[in-house]
Amino acid sequence: MKSFWRWLVVLVALIGLALALKAGLVAFAGYVCLGVLLLSRYLAKSWITHVEATREVPDGQREVGDTVEVVVTLTNTGTIPIGWMLIEDMLPEYVFQQRPARMSIKGRRIAVLYVPTGKTKTVKYKITFNARGYYQIGPVFAETGDVFGLHRRHRILTDPGFVLVLPKILPLAKYQFASERPIGEVRLANRLFEDPTRTAGVRPYQMGDPLQRVHWKMTARTGELHCRVFEPTSLAGASILVDFHELGYDKNREPYRSDLAVTTACSLAYAVSLLNQQVGVFSNGRDAAERIKEEASEKIDQPDEGFTTRHDARANYESLDQTNRLRPVAVNTRRGFDQFQQIRETLARLELTDGMTFSRLVVEVAPRLPKDATVIAVLPAVPVETSVALGQLRKQGFAVSVVLVSVSDDDKPIAAGRLMAEGVRDVRFVQTEEELIRLGEKTQAGASSYNFAVELA
Repeated sequence: MKSFWRWLVVLVALIGLALALKAGLVAFAGYVCLGVLLLSRYLAKSWITHVEATREVPDGQREVGDTVEVVVTLTNTGTIPIGWMLIEDMLPEYVFQQRPARMSIKGRRIAVLYVPTGKTKTVKYKITFNARGYYQIGPVFAETGDVFGLHRRHRILTDPGFVLVLPKILPLAKYQFASERPIGEVRLANRLFEDPTRTAGVRPYQMGDPLQRVHWKMTARTGELHCRVFEPTSLAGASILVDFHELGYDKNREPYRSDLAVTTACSLAYAVSLLNQQVGVFSNGRDAAERIKEEASEKIDQPDEGFTTRHDARANYESLDQTNRLRPVAVNTRRGFDQFQQIRETLARLELTDGMTFSRLVVEVAPRLPKDATVIAVLPAVPVETSVALGQLRKQGFAVSVVLVSVSDDDKPIAAGRLMAEGVRDVRFVQTEEELIRLGEKTQAGASSYNFAVELA
């Protein structure tokens, strides 16, 4: 904008000087340059103003490895053909900076197009999601200008879209829940549960028995209604605490380590939900959806032609740096048919943050944790503050288990020693997804992992 007015002043001054000196050829050249300048400005403004765009992305949540096709349609609504227009469907840069990249692109999402009057052009490309996350697709960015390169205009044509990619679920091979908590240490919210997978016997039907208890084979054999009797169980579910403070995750091992932590938490929640027990997840990470919402509320609305450079247009719509996070991400521990799905969606959006420490997280959520549910902490490291916080939970009557994710061999004894000093003896180590599958298997004393204390005596 400033350059236009500068050139305009220069040309007007040149024409005035030429007329004063009666230099006809110089004045004619000045008129030509002035006409080109004004025509170029008009064309650039007309092209960027009379263009519309739409983006089509299939709706719904996605799994890791899914591929979606994105179609961007550009329409010229003006009366002048658009000589050229650069179109880019923006994607966050961080998804390509990590190795391996969090998404793969096949096709072109950047194109230079000629759009006749009243016609449409399309740009198609495919996205393959290689990791869980909450991904921003778009907005569509447009750049155009005159054929002489005197003017450039930039515009954001569409709002961004978002795709939620759910984390992996790995089925744990075996569960042997054996609590080390003494009898009577806490009062259960429900005094007795029954395990529908463990049949203890059969008895005659009693008034009020639900139909799903009826043993139809015995009923047909005897001619009288009989019902199954199940063994009692004291399994009371789990509250999973996930440490997602960025200091615990070495950048050289990202995003593998943080994704493995999320996969571990998701697989544990799935295993507990299959048993129809209460389960919840709490983390000191940040919800990507909330971050984007907060950033959108802080942005100042920009006019369509308010960007002087392409960098300014991109910077206005890309994610800002993370800020401190002082409120935990929480899915309260409870039962419910939709509980696990809510947990999985929350873990999919979880991001590293430099705000709340894990010890602060424990203090914040402790009053919300049911004491008849085991606390399972998924940690990348065990600083002294973390071990002390978990020790305090144990002193308050909680059964506490710890899963350490991708911890080096040198740090394992230090981490285990700090936890055992606080009375937390149920410690496991997960280095790979293969080890995660075997997480529930019973091992001999002295091994690196053993049973979770998620059953009450």
